[in-house]
Amino acid sequence: MGNCLSCCSRKGTDEPYEPLLADREREAVADLLSFLENRNEVDFYSAEPLRALTILAYSDNIDLQRSAALAFAEITEKDVREIDRDTIEPVLFLLQSPDAEIQRAASVALGNLAVNPENKALVVRLNGLELLIRQMMSPHVEVQCNAVGCITNLATLDENKSKIAHSGALGPLTRLAKSKDIRVQRNATGALLNMTHSKENRQQLVNAGTIPVLVSLLPSTDTDVQYYCTTAISNIAVDAEHRKRLAQSEPKLVQLLIQLMESATPKVQCQAALALRNLASDERYQIEIVQSNGLPSLLRLLKSSYLPLILASVACIRNISIHPLNESPIIDAGFLRPLVDLLSCTENEEIQCHTISTLRNLAASSERNKRAIIEANAVQKLKDLVLDAPVNVQSEMTACLAVLALSDEFKPYLLNSGICNVLIPLTNSPSIEVQGNSAAALGNLSSNVADYSQFIECWESPAGGIHNYLARFLASEDTTFAHIAAWTIVQLLDSKVLRLKNLLRSSEDIIQLLNEIVSRDVSTIEYEDGEGDVILLAGRALHLIDQSTES
Repeated sequence: MGNCLSCCSRKGTDEPYEPLLADREREAVADLLSFLENRNEVDFYSAEPLRALTILAYSDNIDLQRSAALAFAEITEKDVREIDRDTIEPVLFLLQSPDAEIQRAASVALGNLAVNPENKALVVRLNGLELLIRQMMSPHVEVQCNAVGCITNLATLDENKSKIAHSGALGPLTRLAKSKDIRVQRNATGALLNMTHSKENRQQLVNAGTIPVLVSLLPSTDTDVQYYCTTAISNIAVDAEHRKRLAQSEPKLVQLLIQLMESATPKVQCQAALALRNLASDERYQIEIVQSNGLPSLLRLLKSSYLPLILASVACIRNISIHPLNESPIIDAGFLRPLVDLLSCTENEEIQCHTISTLRNLAASSERNKRAIIEANAVQKLKDLVLDAPVNVQSEMTACLAVLALSDEFKPYLLNSGICNVLIPLTNSPSIEVQGNSAAALGNLSSNVADYSQFIECWESPAGGIHNYLARFLASEDTTFAHIAAWTIVQLLDSKVLRLKNLLRSSEDIIQLLNEIVSRDVSTIEYEDGEGDVILLAGRALHLIDQSTES
């Protein structure tokens, strides 16, 4: 610091001359040296120290400006706090200097100050972006690096993101992402990543030609660059129009992301799987990931002990499993046992939701797959967990049970497992979805089974039993609920099990509710979709009850 404050000698003479400094500048130099000698005790943002720094910053003497810039850089590295425009303006002034050393130190200071959220907003309000964009175009790598790092900090504030996107900064940032200097690359890709958190800004990035650059940097040997680029691509892939563009212009993207799932760095592995998850929102990518041999890497992450990796993997598999052609490959790749084990991951609700949703998808279109899921002990796990699970998990679990209950082959197994004992209480859940899924599962189980003993045993309990559930759903204003109940009653009556018919015939509340449905005047009431079917089903149920009475 002392060298920067030293005086100059007159060129072309043998004799030294007195420094051409104004009195106030001379005083400021002396004051600053004194403050720096006691730097641990001095508040440089207070009146006198800041006045000395400001005088030197606005000096015409380049050495004094350098001293001020370096002092600001050192001070702000050790003491970052919210400051006002009187502190930032001298730094912004120094940033406009043609001297590379002053630019470098001033951009360091500004980057340090921009760690504070209030300062981030102030820098942008004082037109700091325009100055930083100019510095990004500097031929000096250090200046580029610091300017980009400052923009990276500014871009972490939501209110700044749109301003940066429209400031003309994205073009220089994209160019500097390809810099040969790894520090500049890191800062530039980090800044681009920070800009991907809103749809509007993602569109601006795409327009600036950022996608090819991000994809080209995925094989980087620097893990930070890999992480920033992978995460940015993951965020861009949230939007359907951008996924379409990626599919058209980046044929190697899926393979590159699969390779990154084999990275030695967990955060890169995690973001690669999440990027694939977002891509797999589209049918094309669901197929491509499987065809590109992505399942082994996803399975390895799924079996890890690190929750973020497990979550990223199971979220990706969940999306991939949506495509019917992927159901058997996923099962054949060995996912079932690990997925069933993850049902017990009670410390992470999101993992549970993705896991059970995946199992439901895998069971959707194949009896073979349903059998494999049941043989993996999934039903017993669901039965043990569902009553105490969070509501979102309950919704997914009951939806899966409803799908499994569609299979005539496995209905006896489900009934004998005691699944009715958990489904019946859940028909009275606070969640409409859980209620509906549980009732749908019971309705599916009531059709075409040889043994209805479980329905008889559960007629009055638990939680009021089948009887209470049917009455509540018949009385519901939700047409779908009333439809499920009426249809279930018809299935139970069609079973020709005398005990069931007698139970229904003696249920005065159910018969009354059925009569009320049938008596609705279809000529004067505008019915919702499906309400006419409910009336027909209720009439069919009453007819079957009358038949049993006559017999």
